[in-house]
Amino acid sequence: MASEVTDWVQLAPPAEFAATHVVPIAVQEIPQCPVCQEEQFVPYSVGFDYESLTCSNPWRFVRCERCAHIWLNPRPAIETLSTIYPPSYYAYNYKSQINSVALRAKALLDRRKFAGILRHLPRRPRSFLDAGCGDGRFLRLMERQGVARAVNYGLELDDAVVRPLAAEGYQVFCERVEDCTRVPEGTVDLITMFHVIEHVDDPATVVRKLVSWLAPGGVLALETPNIESVDARIFRKHYWGGYHFPRHWNLFAPTTLARLLADSGLDVVTTQYQTGHSFWMYSFHHMLRYGSHPRPWLAQQFNPFRGLPMLMLFTALDKLRGWAGFKTSSMLVVARKPA
Repeated sequence: MASEVTDWVQLAPPAEFAATHVVPIAVQEIPQCPVCQEEQFVPYSVGFDYESLTCSNPWRFVRCERCAHIWLNPRPAIETLSTIYPPSYYAYNYKSQINSVALRAKALLDRRKFAGILRHLPRRPRSFLDAGCGDGRFLRLMERQGVARAVNYGLELDDAVVRPLAAEGYQVFCERVEDCTRVPEGTVDLITMFHVIEHVDDPATVVRKLVSWLAPGGVLALETPNIESVDARIFRKHYWGGYHFPRHWNLFAPTTLARLLADSGLDVVTTQYQTGHSFWMYSFHHMLRYGSHPRPWLAQQFNPFRGLPMLMLFTALDKLRGWAGFKTSSMLVVARKPA
């Protein structure tokens, strides 16, 4: 391991990083697998913050020798979170950055996704929680399904987002899942967590907390990148968009995610594959912008927030692949708490 560690630590960031005077940030070693606590691991991939250029550190994903889980090691220290999630981070300005056509298309895809999830509930949910609720669009969607605001919960770490939703009567709190104590245990019929579990430091603790909130027979729907997708394999070495260096801390395969859920007392009902168009696009973007022969003008055509034709193309590609039974780069796992 020593020589491999030396090799990746000495990697020089792309020239664009130096030109913008980006500096390294503090890091924290994660010596044990977050899923099975194994201490033996091997290097998996290396890269930089290709999307936001918040720091010049090289980042390394490693793979567990026992269960094959993949995690970022080392990762940013907790005190650097405001650096790697700057005010310009896309999740904080989602509607203003996405093309209006793409927004309408995403709303349609979201309604279909929820329709598929609701089929696994024995009845229409009476209570709902969205972990990482953003602007509250899923809270509003479930309110239209009959969930009253008094039992319509959301968790989000941006207080500017939480305040207006709370003022409307939604039960929204500016807290991490693992710290929240304001959701009554055993009462929530449906919990969703879309593209959040990969950002947390201890996914097992987070899932156990979610399970404690579920009512008997309740459902957890969890969406996250799929490390076994075709694009993840093609761009494995450096540039896969699903790495999202250094903000994704845990990456799952269908088997490792199923193990995590089963270890927390849930029964996996189904695994569905969603569109991963942004991962495809960022993969090409990073390779074209930061590879050995940079082509910035061409890379911009693969920016998910600007390249609408490519966005439509890769969305259609993944929809077709999903319908044909292929594993795309975004997986939705639906699991049920035993009654």
